[in-house]
Amino acid sequence: QLQLVESGGGLVQPGGSLRLSCAASGFALDYYFIGWFRQAPGKEREGVSCISGNGGSTTYADSVKGRFTISRDNAKKTVYLEMNSLKPEDTADYYCAGTLMGCHWGKFNFWGQGTQVTVSS
Repeated sequence: QLQLVESGGGLVQPGGSLRLSCAASGFALDYYFIGWFRQAPGKEREGVSCISGNGGSTTYADSVKGRFTISRDNAKKTVYLEMNSLKPEDTADYYCAGTLMGCHWGKFNFWGQGTQVTVSS
């Protein structure tokens, strides 16, 4: 079955960096758009970044542009989210998700279990 597993979350100080990983299994990753989403306590889930199957197209939310970078290694069946210059407002549970329907936030139809990121001094 289609499965995504996130890792790499943790506690980091403001201004620090983390790299999240999303490991895929049970399907041919190459064909799928993969997105990263986050949900902070008491807030709605928001789309953070998305990457096309071959990595040639990427999308970022305005709040993370210039700080976060999405990438993928289809041979390793893994998608990454490099997060730099982290701010306390980046604190959230981060999820990766997959779809065949392009980088449209409402079109993702299978999800990982999430990894927690806390930005605090």
